[in-house]
Amino acid sequence: MVEDEQARQEAMERAAKARSMEEALEAAKADSDEKKPKKKKFNRRFPASKRHKNNLKARGDRRQRHSITDGIKQVKAGKAAKFDESMELHLKLGVDGKKADQQVRGTFAFPHGVGKSKRVIAFAEGPMADAAREAGAVEVGGDDLKAKIEGGWFEFDVVVAHPAMMRVVGQLGRVLGPKKLMPNPKEGSVTPHVGKAVAEFKGGKSKYRLDDTGNLHIVFGKRSFDDAKLQENLEAFLSHLQANKPTGAKGTFIESGSITSTMGVGVAIDLGFLNS
Repeated sequence: MVEDEQARQEAMERAAKARSMEEALEAAKADSDEKKPKKKKFNRRFPASKRHKNNLKARGDRRQRHSITDGIKQVKAGKAAKFDESMELHLKLGVDGKKADQQVRGTFAFPHGVGKSKRVIAFAEGPMADAAREAGAVEVGGDDLKAKIEGGWFEFDVVVAHPAMMRVVGQLGRVLGPKKLMPNPKEGSVTPHVGKAVAEFKGGKSKYRLDDTGNLHIVFGKRSFDDAKLQENLEAFLSHLQANKPTGAKGTFIESGSITSTMGVGVAIDLGFLNS
Protein backbone atom coordinates (compact mmCIF):
# COMPACT_ATOMS: atom_id res chain seq x y z
CA MET A 1 0.00 0.00 0.00
CA VAL A 2 2.81 2.38 0.87
CA GLU A 3 4.57 1.62 -2.43
CA ASP A 4 1.33 2.22 -4.38
CA GLU A 5 0.85 5.53 -2.63
CA GLN A 6 4.40 6.60 -3.45
CA ALA A 7 3.99 5.61 -7.11
CA ARG A 8 0.73 7.58 -7.34
CA GLN A 9 2.36 10.58 -5.71
CA GLU A 10 5.29 10.47 -8.16
CA ALA A 11 2.90 10.20 -11.12
CA MET A 12 0.97 13.26 -9.89
CA GLU A 13 4.22 15.25 -9.52
CA ARG A 14 5.31 14.34 -13.04
CA ALA A 15 1.91 15.37 -14.43
CA ALA A 16 2.11 18.70 -12.59
CA LYS A 17 5.59 19.34 -13.99
CA ALA A 18 4.40 18.52 -17.52
CA ARG A 19 1.48 20.96 -17.18
CA SER A 20 3.76 23.69 -15.92
CA MET A 21 6.15 23.08 -18.82
CA GLU A 22 3.32 23.33 -21.35
CA GLU A 23 2.10 26.54 -19.75
CA ALA A 24 5.62 27.99 -19.82
CA LEU A 25 6.04 27.12 -23.50
CA GLU A 26 2.67 28.65 -24.40
CA ALA A 27 3.53 31.82 -22.46
CA ALA A 28 6.89 32.10 -24.22
CA LYS A 29 5.25 31.62 -27.60
CA ALA A 30 2.61 34.26 -26.89
CA ASP A 31 5.30 36.67 -25.71
CA SER A 32 7.37 36.17 -28.88
CA ASP A 33 4.28 36.63 -31.08
CA GLU A 34 3.57 39.95 -29.39
CA LYS A 35 7.13 41.15 -29.97
CA LYS A 36 7.10 40.23 -33.68
CA PRO A 37 6.19 43.22 -35.86
CA LYS A 38 2.97 42.61 -37.71
CA LYS A 39 3.39 42.49 -41.49
CA LYS A 40 1.49 45.14 -43.35
CA LYS A 41 -1.01 43.74 -45.79
CA PHE A 42 -0.38 45.01 -49.30
CA ASN A 43 -3.54 46.04 -51.04
CA ARG A 44 -3.20 44.95 -54.66
CA ARG A 45 -6.50 46.46 -55.65
CA PHE A 46 -6.10 50.06 -56.73
CA PRO A 47 -9.02 52.27 -57.70
CA ALA A 48 -9.34 52.58 -61.48
CA SER A 49 -8.68 56.00 -62.99
CA LYS A 50 -11.45 57.98 -64.62
CA ARG A 51 -9.81 57.48 -68.03
CA HIS A 52 -9.66 53.71 -67.53
CA LYS A 53 -13.32 53.55 -66.49
CA ASN A 54 -14.35 55.52 -69.56
CA ASN A 55 -12.26 53.26 -71.81
CA LEU A 56 -13.87 50.17 -70.30
CA LYS A 57 -17.31 51.64 -70.85
CA ALA A 58 -16.50 52.54 -74.46
CA ARG A 59 -15.17 49.05 -75.19
CA GLY A 60 -18.31 47.25 -74.07
CA ASP A 61 -18.34 43.47 -73.78
CA ARG A 62 -14.73 42.29 -73.36
CA ARG A 63 -15.63 38.88 -74.86
CA GLN A 64 -16.76 40.33 -78.17
CA ARG A 65 -14.19 39.64 -80.89
CA HIS A 66 -13.38 42.25 -83.49
CA SER A 67 -11.63 42.12 -86.82
CA ILE A 68 -8.08 43.44 -86.76
CA THR A 69 -9.19 46.64 -88.51
CA ASP A 70 -12.01 47.31 -86.04
CA GLY A 71 -9.86 46.20 -83.08
CA ILE A 72 -7.18 48.81 -83.82
CA LYS A 73 -9.86 51.50 -84.20
CA GLN A 74 -11.45 50.39 -80.93
CA VAL A 75 -8.13 50.68 -79.05
CA LYS A 76 -7.44 54.11 -80.54
CA ALA A 77 -10.97 55.28 -79.74
CA GLY A 78 -10.09 55.20 -76.04
CA LYS A 79 -8.59 58.26 -74.38
CA ALA A 80 -4.83 58.33 -74.89
CA ALA A 81 -2.15 58.82 -72.25
CA LYS A 82 0.21 61.81 -72.26
CA PHE A 83 2.90 59.88 -74.17
CA ASP A 84 3.03 57.87 -77.38
CA GLU A 85 1.87 54.48 -76.14
CA SER A 86 3.08 51.18 -77.54
CA MET A 87 0.59 48.88 -79.24
CA GLU A 88 0.73 45.40 -77.77
CA LEU A 89 -0.39 41.97 -78.93
CA HIS A 90 -1.15 39.24 -76.40
CA LEU A 91 -1.78 35.67 -77.57
CA LYS A 92 -2.85 32.43 -75.90
CA LEU A 93 -1.16 29.53 -77.69
CA GLY A 94 -2.25 25.88 -77.63
CA VAL A 95 1.19 24.50 -76.75
CA ASP A 96 3.02 23.22 -73.69
CA GLY A 97 6.20 25.25 -73.37
CA LYS A 98 7.74 22.64 -71.06
CA LYS A 99 8.04 20.20 -73.97
CA ALA A 100 11.07 20.57 -76.24
CA ASP A 101 9.08 20.07 -79.46
CA GLN A 102 6.56 22.78 -78.52
CA GLN A 103 8.91 25.68 -77.83
CA VAL A 104 7.97 29.01 -79.42
CA ARG A 105 10.72 31.62 -79.69
CA GLY A 106 12.39 33.65 -82.38
CA THR A 107 12.76 37.10 -83.88
CA PHE A 108 10.72 39.14 -86.33
CA ALA A 109 11.39 42.33 -88.25
CA PHE A 110 8.11 44.25 -88.60
CA PRO A 111 7.49 45.81 -92.04
CA HIS A 112 7.09 49.29 -90.54
CA GLY A 113 9.22 48.86 -87.41
CA VAL A 114 7.92 49.35 -83.89
CA GLY A 115 8.85 52.99 -83.40
CA LYS A 116 11.74 52.30 -81.05
CA SER A 117 15.47 52.03 -81.63
CA LYS A 118 17.18 49.40 -79.47
CA ARG A 119 20.60 49.64 -77.85
CA VAL A 120 22.71 46.75 -79.17
CA ILE A 121 26.11 45.51 -78.01
CA ALA A 122 28.25 42.98 -79.85
CA PHE A 123 30.85 40.41 -78.89
CA ALA A 124 33.17 40.27 -81.87
CA GLU A 125 36.80 40.69 -82.91
CA GLY A 126 38.67 41.92 -85.98
CA PRO A 127 36.65 42.77 -89.11
CA MET A 128 33.41 41.60 -87.47
CA ALA A 129 33.94 44.10 -84.66
CA ASP A 130 34.46 46.89 -87.20
CA ALA A 131 31.26 45.87 -89.00
CA ALA A 132 29.32 45.96 -85.71
CA ARG A 133 30.59 49.47 -84.93
CA GLU A 134 29.63 50.69 -88.39
CA ALA A 135 26.15 49.20 -87.91
CA GLY A 136 25.67 51.28 -84.76
CA ALA A 137 26.51 48.94 -81.85
CA VAL A 138 26.71 50.78 -78.51
CA GLU A 139 29.70 48.70 -77.37
CA VAL A 140 31.86 46.12 -79.13
CA GLY A 141 34.47 43.91 -77.51
CA GLY A 142 35.43 40.61 -75.92
CA ASP A 143 36.91 40.07 -72.47
CA ASP A 144 36.86 43.81 -71.78
CA LEU A 145 33.12 44.01 -72.53
CA LYS A 146 32.52 40.92 -70.39
CA ALA A 147 34.30 42.56 -67.45
CA LYS A 148 32.22 45.73 -67.89
CA ILE A 149 28.96 43.76 -67.71
CA GLU A 150 30.18 41.79 -64.68
CA GLY A 151 30.81 45.15 -63.04
CA GLY A 152 27.10 45.99 -63.26
CA TRP A 153 26.75 47.79 -66.61
CA PHE A 154 23.44 46.99 -68.35
CA GLU A 155 22.72 49.97 -70.59
CA PHE A 156 21.69 47.83 -73.55
CA ASP A 157 18.65 45.94 -74.84
CA VAL A 158 20.12 43.24 -77.12
CA VAL A 159 23.34 41.21 -77.13
CA VAL A 160 24.73 39.96 -80.45
CA ALA A 161 27.68 37.57 -80.59
CA HIS A 162 29.88 35.91 -83.19
CA PRO A 163 29.92 32.09 -82.70
CA ALA A 164 33.65 32.21 -81.93
CA MET A 165 32.96 34.61 -79.03
CA MET A 166 30.47 32.35 -77.24
CA ARG A 167 33.38 31.06 -75.13
CA VAL A 168 33.40 34.54 -73.56
CA VAL A 169 29.65 35.19 -73.55
CA GLY A 170 28.96 31.76 -72.01
CA GLN A 171 30.65 32.92 -68.81
CA LEU A 172 27.96 35.60 -68.47
CA GLY A 173 25.11 33.08 -68.38
CA ARG A 174 24.25 33.72 -64.73
CA VAL A 175 24.18 37.47 -65.35
CA LEU A 176 22.47 37.70 -68.74
CA GLY A 177 20.20 34.65 -68.42
CA PRO A 178 17.81 35.95 -65.71
CA LYS A 179 17.46 39.22 -67.65
CA LYS A 180 16.69 37.28 -70.86
CA LEU A 181 19.59 38.95 -72.63
CA MET A 182 21.60 35.82 -73.41
CA PRO A 183 22.22 35.59 -77.20
CA ASN A 184 20.69 32.57 -78.91
CA PRO A 185 21.10 31.14 -82.45
CA LYS A 186 17.32 30.61 -82.73
CA GLU A 187 16.79 34.34 -82.20
CA GLY A 188 19.45 35.32 -84.70
CA SER A 189 21.65 36.95 -82.07
CA VAL A 190 24.44 34.38 -82.44
CA THR A 191 25.56 34.72 -86.05
CA PRO A 192 28.71 35.10 -88.17
CA HIS A 193 27.03 38.14 -89.79
CA VAL A 194 27.36 40.36 -86.74
CA GLY A 195 27.06 43.69 -88.56
CA LYS A 196 23.83 42.69 -90.27
CA ALA A 197 22.33 41.41 -86.99
CA VAL A 198 23.23 44.63 -85.16
CA ALA A 199 21.58 46.73 -87.89
CA GLU A 200 18.40 44.61 -87.80
CA PHE A 201 18.00 44.69 -84.02
CA LYS A 202 18.83 48.38 -83.87
CA GLY A 203 16.18 49.03 -86.52
CA GLY A 204 13.47 47.38 -84.44
CA LYS A 205 13.78 43.64 -84.97
CA SER A 206 11.92 42.12 -82.03
CA LYS A 207 12.41 38.98 -79.99
CA TYR A 208 9.45 36.89 -78.89
CA ARG A 209 9.21 33.94 -76.55
CA LEU A 210 6.49 31.84 -74.97
CA ASP A 211 6.12 32.49 -71.25
CA ASP A 212 5.52 29.92 -68.52
CA THR A 213 1.73 30.16 -68.83
CA GLY A 214 1.55 29.52 -72.57
CA ASN A 215 1.09 33.17 -73.50
CA LEU A 216 3.09 35.29 -75.93
CA HIS A 217 3.43 39.08 -75.78
CA ILE A 218 4.96 41.47 -78.31
CA VAL A 219 4.86 45.17 -79.23
CA PHE A 220 3.85 45.74 -82.86
CA GLY A 221 4.03 49.53 -83.15
CA LYS A 222 3.10 52.86 -81.62
CA ARG A 223 -0.29 54.43 -81.15
CA SER A 224 0.79 57.28 -83.43
CA PHE A 225 1.23 54.88 -86.38
CA ASP A 226 -1.36 54.90 -89.16
CA ASP A 227 -4.02 52.22 -88.77
CA ALA A 228 -2.91 50.61 -92.04
CA LYS A 229 0.70 50.29 -90.87
CA LEU A 230 -0.37 48.78 -87.56
CA GLN A 231 -2.59 46.30 -89.36
CA GLU A 232 0.19 45.29 -91.75
CA ASN A 233 2.61 44.81 -88.85
CA LEU A 234 0.10 42.73 -86.94
CA GLU A 235 -0.97 40.54 -89.85
CA ALA A 236 2.65 39.99 -90.92
CA PHE A 237 3.62 38.78 -87.44
CA LEU A 238 0.60 36.50 -87.09
CA SER A 239 1.34 34.92 -90.48
CA HIS A 240 4.99 34.47 -89.47
CA LEU A 241 4.00 32.86 -86.19
CA GLN A 242 1.51 30.50 -87.84
CA ALA A 243 4.11 29.50 -90.44
CA ASN A 244 6.56 28.62 -87.66
CA LYS A 245 4.17 26.43 -85.69
CA PRO A 246 6.16 23.90 -83.58
CA THR A 247 6.17 20.34 -84.87
CA GLY A 248 4.79 19.02 -81.59
CA ALA A 249 1.81 21.40 -81.46
CA LYS A 250 -1.57 19.67 -81.81
CA GLY A 251 -4.95 21.17 -82.55
CA THR A 252 -5.47 24.92 -82.69
CA PHE A 253 -2.13 26.70 -82.43
CA ILE A 254 -3.24 30.31 -81.82
CA GLU A 255 -6.27 29.95 -79.57
CA SER A 256 -7.12 33.57 -78.79
CA GLY A 257 -5.65 37.04 -78.79
CA SER A 258 -6.17 40.64 -77.83
CA ILE A 259 -4.57 43.98 -78.57
CA THR A 260 -4.18 47.02 -76.38
CA SER A 261 -2.12 50.15 -75.88
CA THR A 262 0.22 50.63 -72.92
CA MET A 263 -2.40 52.36 -70.77
CA GLY A 264 -5.47 51.15 -72.63
CA VAL A 265 -7.89 48.24 -72.24
CA GLY A 266 -7.68 44.92 -74.05
CA VAL A 267 -9.76 44.37 -77.17
CA ALA A 268 -10.30 40.75 -78.29
CA ILE A 269 -9.57 40.10 -81.95
CA ASP A 270 -10.98 37.43 -84.25
CA LEU A 271 -8.17 35.09 -85.39
CA GLY A 272 -10.36 32.64 -87.26
CA PHE A 273 -8.75 33.58 -90.60
CA LEU A 274 -5.50 31.96 -89.43
CA ASN A 275 -7.11 28.56 -89.01
CA SER A 276 -9.30 28.65 -92.12
